[in-house]
Amino acid sequence: MTDTAKNRFTGTVALASGSPRRRELLQSLGLAVVRVGSEIDEARLPDEPVKDYVARLAREKVATGRIDDRAAGLCVIAGDTAVATAEQIHDKPFDLAAATSTLRALSGQWHEVHTSVAVATPESSTQVQVVTSRVKFRDLHDAEITAYWETGEPVDKAGAYGIQGLGGVFVERIEGSHSAVMGLPVFETAALLEQAGVSVLNTVESLQ
Repeated sequence: MTDTAKNRFTGTVALASGSPRRRELLQSLGLAVVRVGSEIDEARLPDEPVKDYVARLAREKVATGRIDDRAAGLCVIAGDTAVATAEQIHDKPFDLAAATSTLRALSGQWHEVHTSVAVATPESSTQVQVVTSRVKFRDLHDAEITAYWETGEPVDKAGAYGIQGLGGVFVERIEGSHSAVMGLPVFETAALLEQAGVSVLNTVESLQ
């Protein structure tokens, strides 16, 4: 890619995701973020492996984001995260019963967090990577699960917890990418952005 092409995309990306954590992680890299559409059908296909599922959703979100007028001329990025044990996905809970069921299942156990990131420019095809991290929870008690639910933090979180918040106190060990568990693998994201013409280091230098 030429320097001209790189300069064209340096500094601003279009994020096809409503996740505040993905936005914050991109901003922590010195990038300006424009929110674009990401509404898709997130139903899992029959017998679809978790890694394929999160990769497909990220790809479809990018496709939706690319047709948003606000993404004109910008590199579009999207991601998706699934918390799973033995290919069983633990979705975002919508009530205490669902959160309790999920957190009981994770209590004292290892689980996997599969996080995808997809990147595309107006001229390029979509590139996708999936990062899998392993997380070990300590034993949880029902009283603390209820107290955690009442903080409001689990409501919009895959697996009913946020490692970057109070949910981090449940995590005994982690193997893999901490940022991927938060919702966006920073290392892989920066590499894909570089390939697409968005140089994170050049962006940081421009802000100094």
